[in-house]
Amino acid sequence: MIEIKQVSKHFAGHRHAIDTLDFTIPDGKIVGFLGPNGAGKSTTIKMMTGILPIDEGSISINGFDIAKNTLEAKKIFGYVPDQPDMFLRLKGIEYLNFIGNIFEVPKDLLKKRIETLTQQFDIYNTLDDYIQTYSHGMRQKIIVTGVLLHDPNIWILDEPLTGLDPKSAFTLKEMMRNHAKAGNTVFFSSHGLEVVEQLCDIVAIINNGKLIFYGDMGEMREQFQSDQSLEQVFLELTTDE
Repeated sequence: MIEIKQVSKHFAGHRHAIDTLDFTIPDGKIVGFLGPNGAGKSTTIKMMTGILPIDEGSISINGFDIAKNTLEAKKIFGYVPDQPDMFLRLKGIEYLNFIGNIFEVPKDLLKKRIETLTQQFDIYNTLDDYIQTYSHGMRQKIIVTGVLLHDPNIWILDEPLTGLDPKSAFTLKEMMRNHAKAGNTVFFSSHGLEVVEQLCDIVAIINNGKLIFYGDMGEMREQFQSDQSLEQVFLELTTDE
């Protein structure tokens, strides 16, 4: 569970990037995080993961405050950033072993998970190549693989499907479903409204740093007295704002 309580963030010379954000991401659910470009999605996720400091309010990961109990919180979640261009001078296998060692995954288990996950994402045969030679999609796959190696309870994914081929995107979506069904938490941002509508149990919509909707599709239709698609409601909400 992720609890975001009255969180605000501002940058010098600008209005609030995030304005008193308050909602809970429960266990056993896939929560989709939507908003126009510049709405505050990545800023929120970077505060959730401890990359950016929180100016006001608090965020807890399974009861651990991300600001006060940073290491304990970071052991619980896996984070896929919006840009996969990291550790480019390492070979794929070097990167995965590095991540596995950080999270103290036993060697035999680490080897098994690397083999299983990289075969699922069709990058097993490229592990001896340098990441800088990978395409964008392959870099995305290696980052996702690294995130899953320590089998975290909570997945925090910023545009995780970007650049993935259809087969790998399907594989990741099935992993997300199974992870949530096992009682775990999946929180991901996306610009793909159809994917969110099909995949998510709960939708959170942010605009201008404020949460403007949080609930499931049934609640959305009830609130807006409409049978419109998520795309139509999203466009109306964000345009009005």
